[in-house]
Amino acid sequence: MNISKHTAYADYEWAIKLNRTCLRMLGIWPKNNESKWEKLRTNIRVIVMLNIGFWFCIIPSVHSLLKIWGNMMSMIDNLQYTLPFIMATIKFFIMWQKKKDILPLLNMIKCDWLKPKTMQERDIMIKRARLACMLTIFGYFVMLISVLLCTILPIFGISIRYLTNKTDPGRLVPIQTYYFYDRDKSPLYEITYVLQTVGMSIFATVYTGTDCFLSVLVFHVCGQLENLKARVIDLDKFNNFESVLSHNIRDHIRLIRSINIIDNIFALMLLGALFYFGILFAFYGFLFGTVITQHRNVSTTSLPISVPRLIFIITTFVNIFAHTCFYCIVGEMLVTQCKGVYEATCQFKWYTLQPKKARNLLIIMICANKPLYLTAGKLFPMTMATLCNLLKTSGGYISVLLAHRE
Repeated sequence: MNISKHTAYADYEWAIKLNRTCLRMLGIWPKNNESKWEKLRTNIRVIVMLNIGFWFCIIPSVHSLLKIWGNMMSMIDNLQYTLPFIMATIKFFIMWQKKKDILPLLNMIKCDWLKPKTMQERDIMIKRARLACMLTIFGYFVMLISVLLCTILPIFGISIRYLTNKTDPGRLVPIQTYYFYDRDKSPLYEITYVLQTVGMSIFATVYTGTDCFLSVLVFHVCGQLENLKARVIDLDKFNNFESVLSHNIRDHIRLIRSINIIDNIFALMLLGALFYFGILFAFYGFLFGTVITQHRNVSTTSLPISVPRLIFIITTFVNIFAHTCFYCIVGEMLVTQCKGVYEATCQFKWYTLQPKKARNLLIIMICANKPLYLTAGKLFPMTMATLCNLLKTSGGYISVLLAHRE
């Protein structure tokens, strides 16, 4: 049973609507046949947002980091903002510059949803798209909580940061920053507060939206590989064997090219994400170790850290850890699906075919035999083994930091 065009288009809109809305607001969603005026307007919006985040979040926070260098607790408080901001800027710039490379992937997704397919193939695509949609909603929800905690609580005089006279001598602001002007005077304070909030919101949307878009791309490819595997298993059920095999070979090569394009776009982002997660994991381990030690030494009823700050730190850590796990999980799923195609080809009863048909089947077998990875900077495969090695390495630095403190 084939799916109607109306149903197929509705499925396509449902699969990409949330990601398209978020990335279009940022100006990094590519469009077919974009006019010069639309391109100019989009580029201006991107440049304005990048400048707001750069001049009111990144530069002041890096300046503050230089002033408090050597104070471990203040550095941790600073880096939990500065590193994600820098990472979000890199993602924003890459997505902006790679719009032409992303467009063929979006056209591929649209064609896959709109082309004729069986109900079984549609169900597989819906299952993968639903998983990507759930991850998108969860990612934006957690990021929204973090942004609200950062921007709302300081208005009521509740701090979620590590405060010192050196970093916060006057009125509270969401981020640990240092400006060349007196930010505590009105209306400079209000303007700074609003622009910091806007910059944080932009970076949060970019950071989460880019990862969610990666999930849409990878899960779609995984769904297509799963459908390809099912068609390979059922090759002997078709009368026009050579025609169906030729279609599957072309489809497999198309998916391999798509994976390579995705890897080229996201390789630098993933490398940066691994590095900054490793740094923050070590620093957060040091922070939690310090909190536990101080809690034992001070008393059994009071915490040496405020509850709002503890909630924010836990939320931030869970968010960063979830994103890094997500990178490795989708990479692992991609490897598994590629291996599934190879195994399906090997298990096919090729020895019952004529020699010419069996020889043609080797094309899929040879292509699928080489594992396809998402990589971090073309250096490390994004798999669960990579994540475990990263956690092991960062965990070793935690003990070094704790020993240095003592």
